[in-house]
Amino acid sequence: MRSKFDEQLRLLNQEMMYMGTMIEDSIQKAIEALIAQNAQLAEKIMNSDSDVDHEQKKIENICFNLLMQQQPVARDLRVISAAMKMVTDMERIGDHAADISEITIMLSKEPYVLNLDDIKKMASETVIMLIRSIEAYVEKDMNKAQEVIRHDDIVDDLFDKNKADIIELIRHDPEKGEQAADMLMVAKYFERIGDHATNIAEWVIFALNDKKEIKES
Repeated sequence: MRSKFDEQLRLLNQEMMYMGTMIEDSIQKAIEALIAQNAQLAEKIMNSDSDVDHEQKKIENICFNLLMQQQPVARDLRVISAAMKMVTDMERIGDHAADISEITIMLSKEPYVLNLDDIKKMASETVIMLIRSIEAYVEKDMNKAQEVIRHDDIVDDLFDKNKADIIELIRHDPEKGEQAADMLMVAKYFERIGDHATNIAEWVIFALNDKKEIKES
């Protein structure tokens, strides 16, 4: 019975890694589409969001099956609980990739009114956070998870800078206000992605802390 349970745990780990790869790919392509004003690529990202939702449900089903197969020990229960919480954040990251892509489509036929360098930098930092949070889960790396949490301050500072620059642009040139407001929303979506990556890292720590406690007891 335990061997079947362990096999399901390995499957859960594989599917978590796969979903992490899916959302990482969505965010990378969303950035690419935004910069290139590529409406076709943006539309593909929006259409693929249903695949992320399907993967979330698949992982949740694995978790429910694990809980019903036998009474999990404390360590297992923490891992399963963390996975169920993590996939919710991962699904929201996929939603934000679709949200950014929707704005990209709306802005694809007019030149940008502001330099995207700061938004690109912010996007790059959020991708780093996302990749490291998934690595922390796969590698069971407490230090890497804590690094992700600290990294969120960088993303927050970049968002504040983007926000201040965009507000200044609107103040000096109100005619550019509509597109500038859309770009502020893009920056906000990247800031939220950073928050979700932080949540993932915190759930990794939650799962790993139990292992440390059991080892010491």
